[in-house]
Amino acid sequence: MSLKYTMEMMELLDEAYINGQKVVNIFKGLPHCESSFETVVGATGASTDFIKILIKGTNGKSDGGSAPTMGIVGRLGGLGARPSRIGSVSDGDGAIAAIAAAFKLVNMASNGDRLPGDVYVTTHICPDAPIEPHEPVDFMGSPVDMMEMNRHEVLEEMEAILSIDTTKGNKIVNHLGIAISPTVKEGYILRFSDDLLRIMEMTTGDFPVTFGVTMQDITPYGNGLYHLNSILQPSVATDVPVVGVAITAKSAVPGCGTGASREVDIAEAVRFAIEVAKEYTRGKCEFYNKDEFVKLKELYGSMKKLQTLGGSRTS
Repeated sequence: MSLKYTMEMMELLDEAYINGQKVVNIFKGLPHCESSFETVVGATGASTDFIKILIKGTNGKSDGGSAPTMGIVGRLGGLGARPSRIGSVSDGDGAIAAIAAAFKLVNMASNGDRLPGDVYVTTHICPDAPIEPHEPVDFMGSPVDMMEMNRHEVLEEMEAILSIDTTKGNKIVNHLGIAISPTVKEGYILRFSDDLLRIMEMTTGDFPVTFGVTMQDITPYGNGLYHLNSILQPSVATDVPVVGVAITAKSAVPGCGTGASREVDIAEAVRFAIEVAKEYTRGKCEFYNKDEFVKLKELYGSMKKLQTLGGSRTS
């Protein structure tokens, strides 16, 4: 079923005039759901629409309950690079996956399959984002900077975050499908979550695929360091655990490339995110070992400086 919702969202978002209002309209009137958008204008005068969707749980904190709250962030620069490119670009897969996951969760709730806890889904919609040079292939830029993205997409209500992002413009992850990162929390790169690896095995029917990250990757954009991409940028704006869900390819695919979005790969990310949300909101999935994290901080202190721009500056 995740493929059906993925294909519907690919069709909806693949147009030159897509905007936040059109996305929010598909959730209008559906039960157990709140959706909104905000248009934000960047320094160059270009704009993007930030989307926020809340799928309410039966024991969700938005209504005074106590079940854990999950966050799904669709990370990207833009859905399209018009007028330079016609059609959806590879970089937009994160937004497609996030909105498809939200739509599936809302329809589940409408049909009686509500999760215990709340799920917040955030992303942004921009059909005419700029192209940015990057090695080994070009990336997509965004009308707004990374700090602005995090302000709108990383919500204080989120207690654990899956950050879904196209991660094809590299020679590090040579796999067609999806891969997950180790958990990142407060500047620490922690070990891979056994629960997430188990869920990945279940949803893909294959061995779990992971990718490594470096210290540079978990520092904020703007510090002049090389980053694999923006998949772990939400981790610089929160103290909750963040795991990247990369939509990957065997070859290096430009973020601005069109015709490069594979429905089945995006659907894998959607299915994984939904299953994680099911288990996390009922307390059956941990992103990290809490006792081990406490011990790490006792031994080595805070790593929060890595969440800043370094030196005397802060993000």
